[in-house]
Amino acid sequence: MKAAKKPVILIINKIDRAEESEIEETEKLYRGAFDFYKVIRISALRNKRVKAVMDAVFELLPEGPNYYDEDTVTDQPVRQIVAEIVREKALRLLSEEVPHGIAVTIESMKPGKNRWDIEASIICEKESHKGIIIGKKGAMLKKIWTEARLDAEKLLEAHVNLKLWVKVRENWKDSEL
Repeated sequence: MKAAKKPVILIINKIDRAEESEIEETEKLYRGAFDFYKVIRISALRNKRVKAVMDAVFELLPEGPNYYDEDTVTDQPVRQIVAEIVREKALRLLSEEVPHGIAVTIESMKPGKNRWDIEASIICEKESHKGIIIGKKGAMLKKIWTEARLDAEKLLEAHVNLKLWVKVRENWKDSEL
């Protein structure tokens, strides 16, 4: 540890199973052998003072470079976010009616002047699920479309012309879309 010439944190665990005098004796023994940056007594089992260990480690870590602009909230491409918006609306509106086994693929996404043209497919595994997603006279699909379009417009800060299709692909979860 001395050769590394780096700060060292001594962590004394199992303080819940030892007498205070034993803990003090152990700490004194180690402090006599090395000049520690910090000594932290913890009980990992009881999650006692574990946060103090993390805080001490973070104190020592150098701040890394900024890989993204400060206002960047994700590293996902916009088309992936739009797909997740559509999927989230479908799952929320369908609630318990369709298993979470649906996916959304963006077939095309083209920017225009103050608008985006987006075509997306909601993929499900069974023909019966397709009917539920579309709903009576298309009512459910229209609800999904409306909510997804509004959120996509907020994201893209432009009008969105969104077209949605529902497709059945059996066992789609076992393959790449």
